[in-house]
Parts: sequence; structure tokens; C-alpha cells
Amino acid sequence: MLAWLSENSATIIVCVVLIAVVAAIIFSMVRNRKKGKSSCSCGCSNCPMNGSCNK
Repeated sequence: MLAWLSENSATIIVCVVLIAVVAAIIFSMVRNRKKGKSSCSCGCSNCPMNGSCNK
């Protein structure tokens, strides 16, 4: 088991970093959604879906 971990340590580290980045992005999106911010950061005044996506 220890030999397998040492052989694949670079792959494991890259996967852990990628999972952390994806989790941070999802956390940020959820936090912004709860604050009422739009996903495109442009505002809804000129959006054709104005009134449909945000309450």
C-alpha cells in the first residue's frame, strides 16, 4: 500500500488540488446565489430573461 502511494503521489496531489479548486468555486457560487448576485455579474436590467431567473 505504501509503495502504491509513493508511486502515485503526484497524481494524488493533483487530484486533491483540483477537488479543492472545484469545491471553492461551487462554494463561491452558492454564497453569491444566496446574496442575490447574478451568475454573469452584469446585472439583470438588460437581460432578456429579466424577472425569470431571480426573484
